[in-house]
Amino acid sequence: MIRRFYALIAISLVSLVLVGCGGGGGAEGGGGGGGEQGSGDPDPLRVGLIPNQNPESVEANYVPFGDYLSEQLGREVELTVPVSYGAVVEAMVNDELDLAYFGGLTYVQARNRGDVVPLVTEINPRTGDTTYGSVIIVPADSEIQDVSELEGRDFAFGSVSSTSGSLYPAIMLRDAGIDYRTDLGNFNYTNGHDATAQAVANGQVDGGGLEDRILYNLQEEGTVEEGSVRVIDESEPIEGYPWVVRNALSDDLKEDIIQAFLGIDDPALLDLLRAEGYEEVDASDYAYVEEQATELDLLTAQ
Repeated sequence: MIRRFYALIAISLVSLVLVGCGGGGGAEGGGGGGGEQGSGDPDPLRVGLIPNQNPESVEANYVPFGDYLSEQLGREVELTVPVSYGAVVEAMVNDELDLAYFGGLTYVQARNRGDVVPLVTEINPRTGDTTYGSVIIVPADSEIQDVSELEGRDFAFGSVSSTSGSLYPAIMLRDAGIDYRTDLGNFNYTNGHDATAQAVANGQVDGGGLEDRILYNLQEEGTVEEGSVRVIDESEPIEGYPWVVRNALSDDLKEDIIQAFLGIDDPALLDLLRAEGYEEVDASDYAYVEEQATELDLLTAQ
């Protein structure tokens, strides 16, 4: 009896040691239980989207993407659209998001405040590569023909942290001899490309800057009447919106996320994502954005 008693104690001690050393292994694989897993890998995965148009519409449109990503990664996905571009940056740098769809400017803002890395960006169906553009528009019946004529006029930007709705319009204005900080009449931030297009189309401002794809989509949908605005300048090609992760995520999860994007082949899902496919990107692809944002006092704007 005594030998059996000691044998049972020995077995129990071995079991405790095994549990203490390897008991977390079941959760390591990302299957169940929720919370942080392994080397900081979360379940659910918290995904944030910049509100480049009406936030409610953005979130609703991305539900099928959330379902796809959840299936590919084998973990729940929580989609959120914070109220502003700056709020997405804040959430990312405060570890409240794990993956975010940024513009180039919001990415470099986040990178300057936290440990984040870009993974992929979309291939633009309109250009066939990963770039898109920004445009400056005026009302169709405006007398303004050149960007330089906007000096002293009222102007609408999108969000102050928008790459194509704030930074690149400021670059185009500067290249025409206009400092957006001092040389315009009244200027305002509408907080959305769609709102900027409407403000120009309705004659509320003399000009505005926004993303070209969104303008064309609004016109094709009839939200902005064809012929109500006129493009007077187009930017140089802009590197696409990066999908960005907290660097604390494991390399395995980062690679799984990359492969999930590269593997999207459903035409309906690609259309929803405004993409022909995806390509990998890195920090160097956004060096020009950071350089120009610093020069134009937009790197820390929120």
